[in-house]
Amino acid sequence: MLRKVFGSAVFGVEATTITVEVNIDSGIGYHLVGLPDNAIKESNFRIAAALQNNGYKIPGKKIIINMSPADLRKEGSAYDLTLAMGILTASKQIAADNLEDFLIMGELSLDGSLQPIKGALPIAIKAREEGYKGFILPIQNVKEAAIVDGLEVYGVENISQVIKYFDKGEPLEQTIINTREEFEKNLDFPEFDFSDVRGQESIKRCMEIAAAGGHNIILIGPPGAGKTMLAKRLPSILPPMTLHEALETTKIHSVVGRVKDTGLMSQRPFRSPHHTISDVALVGGGAYPQPGEISLSHNGVLFLDELPEFKRGVLEVMRQPLEDREVTISRARFTVTYPSSFMLVASMNPSPSGYFNDPDSPITSSPAEMQRYLSKISGPLLDRIDIHIEVTPVPFEKLSEERKGESSVDIRKRVTKARKIQTTRFDTFENVHYNAQMSTKQIRVYCKLEEASKQLLKTAMERLNLSARAYDRILKVSRTIADLEESQDVLGSHISEAIQYRSLDRDGWLG
Repeated sequence: MLRKVFGSAVFGVEATTITVEVNIDSGIGYHLVGLPDNAIKESNFRIAAALQNNGYKIPGKKIIINMSPADLRKEGSAYDLTLAMGILTASKQIAADNLEDFLIMGELSLDGSLQPIKGALPIAIKAREEGYKGFILPIQNVKEAAIVDGLEVYGVENISQVIKYFDKGEPLEQTIINTREEFEKNLDFPEFDFSDVRGQESIKRCMEIAAAGGHNIILIGPPGAGKTMLAKRLPSILPPMTLHEALETTKIHSVVGRVKDTGLMSQRPFRSPHHTISDVALVGGGAYPQPGEISLSHNGVLFLDELPEFKRGVLEVMRQPLEDREVTISRARFTVTYPSSFMLVASMNPSPSGYFNDPDSPITSSPAEMQRYLSKISGPLLDRIDIHIEVTPVPFEKLSEERKGESSVDIRKRVTKARKIQTTRFDTFENVHYNAQMSTKQIRVYCKLEEASKQLLKTAMERLNLSARAYDRILKVSRTIADLEESQDVLGSHISEAIQYRSLDRDGWLG
């Protein structure tokens, strides 16, 4: 007898429906076809034990299972429940007239209990698109899938619950989540707050500008100056995620199995990979491509601590994603694209010893050592970082102050107001939402300068030996400063402040 059961495969952040055809005939043998990987080929042992421990069995007949489309590579253990239900219905051990109305996924343990799967959210979205009545999956993933409206989602703990539902009509508990209500309820602030930071008022101002315009930023300072502390607090002043951004971000984290019980993500991601990371782990890839750190940072912050310690080749692969805000991974048979619109925050010591131009330091670095250290970061990568700021150690007087600084809540209000101005300004542009995304053409339109401001910028570039690449960056940052002050025009004061944020372009740093 032939029966069909439906599962799903995830490629990139999109799902593809897989039809599992089970045919049982006279003879002996178990044949699984349709490009399954080793985890799927081993499923017959897990299925046999799970069925036996729940009062059923794999029949001693000729079983042919085809996973269609047959030319598409399937991977992972999430098809165990799909295959098991196909075998049970095809061998007439249970009746299941409405089996084809559901999409069924889950990894089986030997006792029949279910283990969580990856990609539950994109699978649920695809199930709704293709008109399935419901989605049956492990209880651990049910909140994640229930985000999708218009689809009945059932979380189960054991295969016996699924069998009783189809064979005996015993009801399963449907999980219903009001997505918008759940999202708004969880819009609280992260545990890190800018009020914890003593002193560093100029750096806080710089971080506010970066957050308001979506600018990439690099912090340069000696050990213990507070670079990491400041970077960790950046997400707390970014505007709250929209529902669309939250769904987009949750989809990516769902693909790598990082969502589970949390449901819809309401906080912007903050990723901080170690400097030993490989280029594949950073941008994504592998034999079966998975999202990398830059995609897991989508709509959030990617923090690279001690930037010169990263391998140069690893940093160079970020150049294209920083520009295009997506990363495309190509293989012989398919291509997947992951979104990667993130804010890059990097930190570094000014020299190998960490103490550049510090007369009190017992350790100094020679000019040759300095140049070798700083040359680990390429010019094209620095070209994509709008703001360079020096972080100086906090004096004792500031550290010992009882008075708390301005809270993240207050800073976030100003940032959100500035972002709304930018959203309105770039309303007609498809891929531009904030100042950091402006092209050269848009800079010429929205960052027009008066003659006095032009002269100020010209003088600064000549006297401070600023590079040509700093020109556009200064204009972008100036536009953001003007937006924070709700100014229609970019004024000389905005230009002069933006000029301060190009430390690495000055003579004496990178030449």
